[in-house]
Parts: sequence; structure tokens; C-alpha cells
Amino acid sequence: MKSLLFLVQQTDIEKKMEEAPDSAYEIGVVIGSYLPLVVLAGIAYAIYYYNKKKRGEE
Repeated sequence: MKSLLFLVQQTDIEKKMEEAPDSAYEIGVVIGSYLPLVVLAGIAYAIYYYNKKKRGEE
């Protein structure tokens, strides 16, 4: 099931880079690829910090 989900979500970044009209589009593709990962890591850290502070374990 995980492999099926991975294949559905996987995008072909190299293909998008080859077909890019200019360098600004390439930068957008790179940022769009990494931004969800960064946001999820930030949310995970915020939840961790909130729970740690709530338990009084500073």
C-alpha cells in the first residue's frame, strides 16, 4: 500500500526541469518540491515543543 501511494505522489522533477521555459520556473519547481517537507518538519517540531512544554519537561 505504501509503495502504491509513493508511486502516485512521485513527480518527475527532471522532466519538469527539461521542459522549463526559463530558470525562474526551475527555481519554483525546486522550492515546490522541498517546501512541503520543510512545513511538515516545522509542524512536527511545534507539536513536539508544545507537548514537551505542556508536560513541564523543560
